[in-house]
Amino acid sequence: MSEEASAFETTIREGVLRVRREGARWLSSGWDGGEWRADAAYNVSVPEGFDRTDLETYLAERRERAGFGDSGPCLLTGVELQHARGARCGPVSAVATAGVSNPAALPVAPDAPPAESPTESGGESADGSADSPEIGTVNVLVGTERSLASGALANLLAVAVEAKTAVLLSETGFPGTTSDAAVVACNPAGEEATFSGAATEVGACARACVREAVRASLASRYGEDTDATVPASVADADHGVVTDRRAEVFRPSESGV
Repeated sequence: MSEEASAFETTIREGVLRVRREGARWLSSGWDGGEWRADAAYNVSVPEGFDRTDLETYLAERRERAGFGDSGPCLLTGVELQHARGARCGPVSAVATAGVSNPAALPVAPDAPPAESPTESGGESADGSADSPEIGTVNVLVGTERSLASGALANLLAVAVEAKTAVLLSETGFPGTTSDAAVVACNPAGEEATFSGAATEVGACARACVREAVRASLASRYGEDTDATVPASVADADHGVVTDRRAEVFRPSESGV
């Protein structure tokens, strides 16, 4: 491994995946997300039918059971962690879990039918229940050894989500699920980087890592050696939504809308 290779460490115990880097800065789009300064972030696999609402207490219990004492941002997933996969490239590493039992379709053509789904623009699940448990989820955790400016860390989150979306569209036909989330992190003691877009080393490496990790997790979850299949449409899925509502388009002007 090169000197610049990511030193973020990944460990799985008791259904809890921990990504650790002492003193890292994190930005999470998940529950209790936002900016964190912590030594670790987590991806926690929850059982089917999960209905706990006291998430802070529940996640603390899960970390304690797994022997992880560090607090930090947490994501939840219905995917078993045997399907977690990671990838490294230059100063970046990523780990992903991918399940698409609750796809979120976004028809682009204005007059296209809503993916043969019975759902309405209100966002009910494919089985007609807005409160059905979400047992899919594509979660991505990305870390870089570079020290990123605040804007670059936020942009890295966008880069990671963009890469995840591109892979899902290619592999499943869906841009995401109803409960996807991402966490990104940087090493404040590392070499400073002002930008993290696709043309930078951090951005390019992050895109590659997310691509390989998500594809590998999908292959583990839905590959030839499994009985699972990716749903052909939202209607064929256990749960999911189609965004079939239309927005009004306007042209900004100097005098306002």
